[in-house]
Amino acid sequence: MKEFILHGLMQDETVTKVCFFLFSVIYATIIFGNLLIFITIKASEQLEFPMYSFLSYLSFVDISYSTVTAPKFIYDLLVEKTIPFVGCIVQLFVVHFFGCTKIFLFTVMAYDCCIAVCKPLHHTNIISKHVCGWLVAASWVGGLVHSLVQTLFTIQLPFCRPNENEHCFCDVHALLKLACTDTYIVGAIVVANSGLISLSFFIVLVVSYVVILVSLRTRFSEGHLKALSTCTSHITVVILFFGLCIFIYMHSSTTFTVDNMVSVFYTIITPILNPLIHTL
Repeated sequence: MKEFILHGLMQDETVTKVCFFLFSVIYATIIFGNLLIFITIKASEQLEFPMYSFLSYLSFVDISYSTVTAPKFIYDLLVEKTIPFVGCIVQLFVVHFFGCTKIFLFTVMAYDCCIAVCKPLHHTNIISKHVCGWLVAASWVGGLVHSLVQTLFTIQLPFCRPNENEHCFCDVHALLKLACTDTYIVGAIVVANSGLISLSFFIVLVVSYVVILVSLRTRFSEGHLKALSTCTSHITVVILFFGLCIFIYMHSSTTFTVDNMVSVFYTIITPILNPLIHTL
């Protein structure tokens, strides 16, 4: 099979034009906002702290993550929706690479926040620049391993059914529907590799933020109130991103319309939350 036809999000011409304008503005905001955060942190010596370092990498990941799908998705709103087989596999790999890296970075940021609140006097010793670098590197490696597993299992599937991909971009669930073989084992691996990772790290993050909130319960200094505000913002983004990922990868797909809307939300909408939350 040389190419796939992407059905996209909607077929109505008027709605499509409105969505083209809307998502173009959203994507431009994602690039500008996250790039502004990244450049500001890297250029300022006053922001050389682990929290800001993690935030700069998260901004870079958000730019990359949305760029993998958004330009193609926006372009396909107005033209024929096709993607080469190789391009589809590359998109699958990169989406999961940056998506899983983002999950690990969320966890690292929660850990940093937890140490900063619960052990403020030891924070700089525990989360040193050296440790910060290793945590970021581990996030990248984790994302790479995850995406390799997803891609290697998917690329070995024989595709001999109609090449109409009902998704708006290439993801594992949509490609499994096009395979002309039993995909039960691969589907189980997808759930274990994506769904369980999302669920497990979501539980870890919830526990971490509960510990943080309990620790801040009786503290009302300006520094602790600022930490509480930051953690609350993180919790909002975490619930949205992880909740949608868990929904996509741990439920049996019944309607691609719902799956498409959820996928668009967590790949294009959630990256805009980072600059909105941290710059307002």
